[in-house]
Amino acid sequence: MRVVIVGAGKVGYSLAQRLSEENHEVVVIEKDEERRSIVQNNLDVMTIAGNGASPRVLTEAGIEQAKLMIAVTDSDEVNMIACMAAKQAGVARTIARVRDPEYAAQDQLVFNRFLGVDLVINPEMVTAIEISRIIRTPAALDVEDFAGGKVRMLEVKIRSDSPLVNVPLRKLTLPPQILVAGILRQARMIIPRGTDVILPHDSVFFVGEHTAIEAFEGQFMNKQSPVERVMIIGAGRIGRHLAVLLEKNGLSVKVLDKDRSRCQELAKMLTKGMVLCGDGTDIDFLAEEGVGEADAVICLTDDDKLNLLMALLAKHLGAQKTFVRVGRSEYIPLLEQVGIDVALSPRLLTAGAILRLVRRGDIVHVSLLEGAKAEAMEIIVSPNCDGVGKRLKDIHFPRNALVGAIVRQDRTIVPDGNEILCANDRAIVFALPDTVGKVVEFFEGR
Repeated sequence: MRVVIVGAGKVGYSLAQRLSEENHEVVVIEKDEERRSIVQNNLDVMTIAGNGASPRVLTEAGIEQAKLMIAVTDSDEVNMIACMAAKQAGVARTIARVRDPEYAAQDQLVFNRFLGVDLVINPEMVTAIEISRIIRTPAALDVEDFAGGKVRMLEVKIRSDSPLVNVPLRKLTLPPQILVAGILRQARMIIPRGTDVILPHDSVFFVGEHTAIEAFEGQFMNKQSPVERVMIIGAGRIGRHLAVLLEKNGLSVKVLDKDRSRCQELAKMLTKGMVLCGDGTDIDFLAEEGVGEADAVICLTDDDKLNLLMALLAKHLGAQKTFVRVGRSEYIPLLEQVGIDVALSPRLLTAGAILRLVRRGDIVHVSLLEGAKAEAMEIIVSPNCDGVGKRLKDIHFPRNALVGAIVRQDRTIVPDGNEILCANDRAIVFALPDTVGKVVEFFEGR
C-alpha cells in the first residue's frame, strides 16, 4: 500500500520506519532539508523536498496512487490542507495531527470530515489520557485494555522478595486466566518461553482476563494506596489536558509552572485544583508546596533533562510515584533504571494511535511497548489464516511472537498449546518489531 507522510519530525520518522519495515511503499514529504536527509539516509523510503500542502508536491509524490495520507507537520493548518487535497485526489483515508483545541474538539469532528480529515490525532491529549489510565492502577508501570475491556495488559516491576522470582515460567503458578507475555530486562525485551525465569527488578508484562488481572495485582504485587493527590510540573498542553481530566476523576490536583500566563490560563479551566507560579527545580519551593506528600508527581516540561531532575528531587523528598515526559524515546529504559516509575513518549503514543488505523489486515488495536521495543496487537483471525482449526502448539507461528489471549464471542481464553485457533477470534499478540510483519501475514493467511 502506498502511504504518503507529510512531515519528517519525530512522529513522521517513527511512522515511516515502522511502515517501511512492513513493506509498505512510503513517500515522505518534508521541506526542511536536514530532516529530509536524515530520513533519506536512514530509511528505505522515497523522500520529496517541499510543502506537503502544495498540489505540485503532492502530485510528485504520486498522491493519486496512495491509499493513505498521514500529515504530521508542526502546523495544524498545513496538516488539514494536505488531507483536504489528498481527499480530493481520491485518497481513501487521511489522518492529521492537530494540537489546537479549536480544531481538535469533539464538536469539530463533523467539520473536519467535511474538510477531508478522517482522523484527528492530538498528541497532548493522547498522552494525558494514557497518564490518567496508569494513575487509576497504582501498582502498574503501564496498563492497556484490549477487546473492549475484556483483556488487560499490566506491566509491573518485580521486587526481589517476590515469589515469582527465579522460577521457570512453565513451573510458575499463576492464577487462572493470566499469562506472562513479555519481560523487559536491562533495556532488552524478551518474548518468553517456558524455560525463561523472572529476575528481581525485571519489568514484566502480564496479560489476562480483565477481572483476573485486577485481582492478581492486589494479591501478588506491592499494592500502593490509590492515587488521590497529584502534583503536575509544567502547565503546557499536556499538563492542562491532564489537570482537567484528573480533576474530573475526583483527584486533588496541584500544578506548578514558571510561566505566569500559562498558570492564569489553566486556573480558569479548573474549579478545585490549585495552580502555582514557581520554579519546579527549586527544592525549597517543592518541599514547601508538599511534593513529598503527593501520591504522584508528573513532570511535563519540554526539557527531558529538567523533567528527570525534578522527578528525582520529588522522589528524594518522598513522592510515592513519578511520571516523566520524554521527547527522545531511547531515554525511557535509562530513566526507569535510575528510579523513575513511568516514562512516556508523546511521539510513540501518537505513532501507536495512528498505526491502529494504518495497519493491514484486521488489526483493531496496536500498543508500542517500552520505547517501541515490542508491540501488543489485537488481531481478528481471518478465515484464510493457515492456523485456523489447529492447536497452537502445532502452528508454525513466527519466532519472537506470542499469543497472550484469545477472545471468542464473549469468552476470554488465556491459551495453552492445546487451544485451537478459530476464524474471527480476536487474538492478543505480543511481538518484537522485526516479527510484526510476519505476524500480520500469518493471520491474514498470505
